[in-house]
Amino acid sequence: MLNTPTQNLRSSAVDFLEQSPQQRLEILRQLGIARYEFLTKIHLNEANIACIMRFFQNPSQLKFPNLMGADLSGLILDQVNFIRGNFSGANLEGSSLVNADLIFANFTNANLKNANLNGATLNETKWLNGLVEECEFAQGIGLTKIQRQDLRLRGARFSL
Repeated sequence: MLNTPTQNLRSSAVDFLEQSPQQRLEILRQLGIARYEFLTKIHLNEANIACIMRFFQNPSQLKFPNLMGADLSGLILDQVNFIRGNFSGANLEGSSLVNADLIFANFTNANLKNANLNGATLNETKWLNGLVEECEFAQGIGLTKIQRQDLRLRGARFSL
């Protein structure tokens, strides 16, 4: 059974995800984390309840987005700053991350099928076991030649 602080945190996360995008943004402003505006778009499900709990646990100490296991599928996340974002095991299938800043992002075991990363900054990214079938990249700002080759072999598409 969950202890009371964890139950309260879970309840707060569920309440947040039940709000409209405008109400969510106001809550993020009150917590001082409105820079994570993308949280106004995510779906209400178990994966995202856990994600929101991590954001709410200690918002004043929040430096980098921990999106481990989050469900960001189908979202428009263009131009978002996800520097040092942890997307391990996250579902980004069909999402758009055009011109997003993904420096030092970790996509280990993430699902990026049919995602669009055109123009994204990808320096020092990790792709271990990430699903990238039909994931779109431009030449990949910041990707090494080896990363591009590896991603192509796993089904990623690169345009000029």
